[in-house]
Amino acid sequence: MQFTRDTVQEIKKVCVIGPECTGKTDLSQFLAQHYQTSWVEEYARAYLNKLGHAYEQIDLLKIANGQLRMEDEWIYGANKLLICDTNLIVIKVWSEHRYGNCDPGILSKIADRKYDLYLLTNIDIPWASDPLREHPDKRELFWDIYKNEIAATGVPFVEISGEREARKKRAIDTINSTFKF
Repeated sequence: MQFTRDTVQEIKKVCVIGPECTGKTDLSQFLAQHYQTSWVEEYARAYLNKLGHAYEQIDLLKIANGQLRMEDEWIYGANKLLICDTNLIVIKVWSEHRYGNCDPGILSKIADRKYDLYLLTNIDIPWASDPLREHPDKRELFWDIYKNEIAATGVPFVEISGEREARKKRAIDTINSTFKF
């Protein structure tokens, strides 16, 4: 298929978002395979793995720019739907939690970037330790923050809860009914 500005604008963007260790990547990969489309990985993970020291606030702007670059590139390989494993709201939440504020450049990019649907992954699955995960004791706090942040966008969202198969079914049913696939 030859992609043009119009065909890229027709692609629906679904963002899988939620607190740490709530199955976002697993669900994103599954949905991309199910719909035979592209998915945008979480840029922060690769960035932080290569950083070599604790991240600083300036790194969050670099991560935000990397996440958006990946979205902009992967949309050209998408099949009606682009699955995003997180977005800049996550960076905003982390920045505000850790530093008490968020870079205005990140806030501006959040306002400019549009999504068509959010899938908010719940904290009802067990925590798995990972060197990049920071707050196993604050999952409920972050769940509430993400829910409020997403609700404020005005974009439709659905909570994804339960065991792995129930999550997959709920996500597929939501995407199919939202976009009439």
